[in-house]
This record gives sequence, C-alpha cells and structure tokens, in this order.
Amino acid sequence: MTLTLTSRTPWHPTTLLLLLATWLATVGNVPLWGEIWRLPETQGWHAVLTMTTLVVATGAFTVAFLCLLVWPRWLKLVAGVLLALAASSSYFMQSYGVVIDASMIANVANTNTREALDLMSWSMLGTLGLGLVLPGVWLWRQPVRPVGRGRLAWQQLGAMALALLLALVLLWVSFQDLASLMRNHKSLRYMINPFNTVYALARHGVGQAARAQQPLQALGEDAHVVLPVGKPEAAPLIVLVVGETARAANFGLGGYARDTTPELRQLQAEGDLVYYSQVSSCGTNTETSVPCMFSHLGRKAYLGNDARYENVLDVLQRAGLAVLWLDNQSGCKGVCDRVPHADTQAQRGSEFCDGAECLDEALLRTLPEQLAKLDPVKRARGTVVVLHQMGSHGPAYAKRSASAYKAFLPECQSNALQDCPTQQLINAYDNSLRYTDHFLAQTIHWLEAQSPAQPTALMYVSDHGESLGEKGLFLHGMPYALAPQEQTHVPMLMWFSKALQQERGLQMGCAQAQAAKPWSHDNLFHTLLDLSGVQTGVTQAGLDILSACRPRIS
Repeated sequence: MTLTLTSRTPWHPTTLLLLLATWLATVGNVPLWGEIWRLPETQGWHAVLTMTTLVVATGAFTVAFLCLLVWPRWLKLVAGVLLALAASSSYFMQSYGVVIDASMIANVANTNTREALDLMSWSMLGTLGLGLVLPGVWLWRQPVRPVGRGRLAWQQLGAMALALLLALVLLWVSFQDLASLMRNHKSLRYMINPFNTVYALARHGVGQAARAQQPLQALGEDAHVVLPVGKPEAAPLIVLVVGETARAANFGLGGYARDTTPELRQLQAEGDLVYYSQVSSCGTNTETSVPCMFSHLGRKAYLGNDARYENVLDVLQRAGLAVLWLDNQSGCKGVCDRVPHADTQAQRGSEFCDGAECLDEALLRTLPEQLAKLDPVKRARGTVVVLHQMGSHGPAYAKRSASAYKAFLPECQSNALQDCPTQQLINAYDNSLRYTDHFLAQTIHWLEAQSPAQPTALMYVSDHGESLGEKGLFLHGMPYALAPQEQTHVPMLMWFSKALQQERGLQMGCAQAQAAKPWSHDNLFHTLLDLSGVQTGVTQAGLDILSACRPRIS
C-alpha cells in the first residue's frame, strides 16, 4: 500500500487577512477588552451589547486597514510585525497598566540593553510565545493561492469597503454609548491594537524627522558671570543631580510615613538644606523630561515646539564656566552633546559596579578624575557638574540600592511587578530612595570637603515619578493629561554652603519660605543660572526660585 502526501489547499490571501484581523481584534486586544469589562458602565445586557459592538467594529476597521496596506508579497512579513507589536504592547499594557503613545515609543527607542534586560521575565516570554510565535509560525507555514493583481485588488478593495460600512453602521447604532465611554475613559483610545502602536510609531517618526531638520538656535549669547572670582579656589562649584524615577509621595523629607531620607534630614536640621514639596515634572518619562527641564521654554511651549534650541548647559559654557555631565543611566538625551561628558563605564569592576551596572556612588568615584580634565581657565571662573542618576529606575528596584541601605525587607526581587506582594514592591522602591538619600548626602559632604572659601551648592530634582500599583498602574510613561500624580509629583531640594550664602547674600529664612510654593521643571533653567552666578536676557526672575531671597546683582 502506498501513502500519497497531498499538499495543503492554498489559502486565498484575503481569507488570511480576515483571519489575521480576527486574531488582532480579539486575542491581540485582551488588555483593552479586560479594561472595558471592568468599567462600571459595561455591566448588564446593554453593556454586553455595547462591548460586542466595539469588538466587531474594531475587527472591521482592522480588516479595512489590512486590505488597504497588506498584499500577498509581504503578507507574512507584515503579519509577523503586527503580531509582534500586538503581543509586546499587550504584555506591557496588561502587566504594568501603561498605554501606547508617541512618548512611550520614544522610551522604547532610547532603551539600552541594561534597561531592556530588566524588563525581561518568563511571563513576557510566555506572552510573546502565545501572541507571536504560535500564530506567526502557523501563518508562515500556510501556502497562499496566487491571484491575479487586478482581480485581487478589486476583491480586497471590496472587502475593505464592506468592512468600513459594517464598522460605520455599528458605530452609528451605538454612537452615544461609545462616545461616552471614550470621553470618560480617554486612556482606552491608546489601547486599541495595532492602531495605537502604528499611530505612535508614525507620530514619533514624523516628530523626530521634523525636529532633526530644524537648525540649532543659539541661546543666551549675552551670558556673562556677574560675580568676579578672586582666586581659583574661590570659584563656585555647583552640582545638579538629575534624579531618576523618584516620586515625592515616598520621599521622607516630604512627610512620608517612612524615613526614606535620614541623612538628608540631618543636613536639613543644620539649616542649609531646603526641600521643595510641591514640584511638578515636565513629563512622565526621561526622554521628555530631561531635555525639557534644561530648556528655557517651559513644559507647554517645549512640548508644542519642533524648534531646536541650545539649553542651559550651553549658556553656562558660553558664559565661560566649566561644565561637565556624568551619566550613570541611558544617556543625556542630547542635553550634553556640546559640553564635556562621561559615564561610569570606567568604574566597571569597582566596589560600586557588579559588571552589568553601577550604583550611583560610582559617579562620585569618577568625579575628581573627570573634573581634572576640564579647562583650568574655565574652572577658575566656576564649574557646574550634572550627575545623572540611575536612581529608582524600575522595574528592578532591588538592584538600585546597596545592601547596607536595604532598611525595608523583604524586597520584591522580580521585575514582574504585578506578581509581587504590594508591600514587598514598596519596600524595594523605598530602599532605592534610601540609597538616593545616602548618595545625595555623600555628594554634599564631598562639596563640604572642598576649600572653605569656595561657594558650593547642590540642587536635586527627579525627572519624573512612578506608579507602584495604584489604580492598576506600574512604572511611568502615561500621557501627561492622563497621568496620576504619582508620576508627575517629584522631589526637589537645594543645599547651599555657608560661603555661597555669604557671597550671594542668600537669606535662608526666605528660601525656606519658598519651599511650600508650587514649582516645576520650568524653574530649573532660570534657577541654575542664578546659582551659577550667570546672567543673560533669557532668564526670567519670576521663574528663578531664589530671586526673591538675595540682592539683585548686575
């Protein structure tokens, strides 16, 4: 008896598109349907009807989208890409409560290998296996029937027209219910796979291209140092620490129930440290906040402007000061491109580095060496150093603190935050703040160890906050209009040496009185210039936190 192997019947390409669209609209949107199902408006039979209408309409729009753009020659390749986008975005939406917009795409585009590895987990691999590998392998193995171009074009255009007609009819029938749903829960519009990711990718790409074509505009060309320096050892030394993912809600100086800032509290008791309790970030992610806080534009103008300007570091350098950026994170996001900069790579193998990454004290270890490389003529006028922390970068919070500063145990050791007991997650995060407290205190002690005649100061502000499970949200990166306060309310503090207080005539009582007022990243540009003794027509006294507390110098 002879067995004959017969080939599988080839699929019509439009049929495969319909199957792909069905998968993307249903399985590929599990986080969306789960979120809608949990809403109070989507209960009962009427809500079930609304939910069903939305599922079918999403599927119809997906069919129309695929029929217009996907043709047999690249069907399987595009299908693989769309399955990968849907599976990965579904995982992050389901696990961390994030949504997909252009700023989230910018985060992904600027994630380095170290940060990417922190996000890897077995649950992520499982989701990719179910959402990408299984359907992707099946689809890749299916034979596709050859169809004439003209005939196929009419068939796909016809399927697209029918799908659009069905979607429009369904939306018209349920318009009031769906409009109310989307109006009251705006985050849902960022959860519809694959449209959310495709739109975000396009918007990010267009925005990047538009900004890249703009010429870099000079800023503060009249910048000058207003306080002459008598001796090099009396030249001001200002350190700005850009924090990472520290939220004000868990900062001990701000009244948090746990003392996550014991060393800073001791320095505050000495009267030279001011904590600002009502500070808002420019964005909810590093990619947005870091360039924005160094800009003169302020949040609203910066986010709505494609023009490219120099930043406060350029102005300080133009005024004749030495400027240095030291990084223990994923880079300066373009802020330090035109000033001397370095990172902690040279510290690999030291007591503060485990080979894969470094604790923030590695910044202090490399600081003297990097300062010695700066132009001595500029250093004789003054120096501004920016230290960019790893801080409390998630989701691997337990990696962000040394063992001596793990005051709250047990810690969550997993990067699958949704699987951790809430208290263990908070413990790991609070320990990262305890280590930031130590790092900032050590930096202040290092400044105190300089010449007693040298005016020194430290300014610290976090780039954005963090969600730790509140309202089902983890990490950060929500669109600003939808972001909870945990992601936008950040800690900020300043410490001033006695020499700087005397030289500038800074009244500490007045400075303390400013502490409870509402401030934001918009104030950093103007305040840092003031701290550094630089004046320019670009600065605005109303945005300088210190202007009311010292005599005007001209």
